Amino acid sequence: MQMKHVGLSIALAVILLFGAVGCKHGTNIKQVEASSASADPLKVDVAPELLQSLSVGKPQWQEVTTRQKVAARIQTDASRLARIGSPVDGRITKVLVFEGQRVQQGQILAMLHSNALSDTQFGFIKAFSQENLAEQSAERARQLVQSDVMGKAELQKREAEVLQSATEVAALRAQLHGLGMSENAIQKLESTRKLNSDYPIVASISGTVIERKVTIGQVVQPADPAFLVADLSNLWFVAEVPEEQAGALTIGKTVIATIPALPDQSITGRLSFVSPVVNPDTRTVQARMNLPNNRGLFKPEMLASMTFESQPEKGLTIPATAVVREENKDHVFVQKSPTEFLLREVDLGEEVMDRRVVLHGISAKETIVLDGAFHLNNKRKQDQIKGGN
Repeated sequence: MQMKHVGLSIALAVILLFGAVGCKHGTNIKQVEASSASADPLKVDVAPELLQSLSVGKPQWQEVTTRQKVAARIQTDASRLARIGSPVDGRITKVLVFEGQRVQQGQILAMLHSNALSDTQFGFIKAFSQENLAEQSAERARQLVQSDVMGKAELQKREAEVLQSATEVAALRAQLHGLGMSENAIQKLESTRKLNSDYPIVASISGTVIERKVTIGQVVQPADPAFLVADLSNLWFVAEVPEEQAGALTIGKTVIATIPALPDQSITGRLSFVSPVVNPDTRTVQARMNLPNNRGLFKPEMLASMTFESQPEKGLTIPATAVVREENKDHVFVQKSPTEFLLREVDLGEEVMDRRVVLHGISAKETIVLDGAFHLNNKRKQDQIKGGN
């Protein structure tokens, strides 16, 4: 009987022991869970000595100008560009220049054979001969009228024929000029009566051949360009600026141009043209800048970018010292209580006069750390490490 009481006492002691241990462990688990729930890695509590080193305040509204960067390209100067062709139809017999070659004004680029030119020359020679015959006939008629051998009516008839022949010669002379024959060449045709159906295609400006569109044996029409010649000593820097950014564009505005193919080249200049209309298809406004190219570094159709300042406008700004970079994103510390701060991600514009323009994330009514954010972020990280231990 006594042994039975001893066994019951031992069993009761074991049950009480395990119950106490279980209660202790349960209490610890609840404390860990509560601690985890209250630990926010973005919050930091500040001691009085650190708080004194922080400068806090509200974001400020002020006039700001931002830099706008738009895609651009290099183009030939349209005032120094010539599309050269033949005013007569014909077949190309010689090509004398090719792409990349420098040519001078008046230089022959190609030769063609034109039946239309020879037909017009033949008509001119025929009309010129008829004019001479009509003048000779009218002169004889004048002599006969003076001798009373012929009446004045016949003289008037022959003089009318002279006028008709002269008009026809003048018309054909103008036609030959339109076909590209010079006055010296026409006078030579009058004296020699020799037809020449070979026509030279001549450079109308000095420059570089950037396109050749003809080959030997090709038939060309007056509307067909044979060569494209450009003076590349001055080019155009052209940008298509979105409509909403175009309000800041004015002729004479300073812009900065950069070219990916020439990363060491940064060109500063002024706008020489701003389109007075918006392109209805792209909703952009064309702007351009003159680009001197005496050394030939720049080439037409190079890709580039153009940067210019926007119009001044009211913007919410914060000092650059308020910004903390975490995981390649911008953050600021927002004050939640006198000693508690919360790290918050914000969307910022570019830096202007040591200040950043706030796009999203905070309002003008919130108080943030203006200076000392770096040290406060170090304190937050230290608290995280201690909490992890």
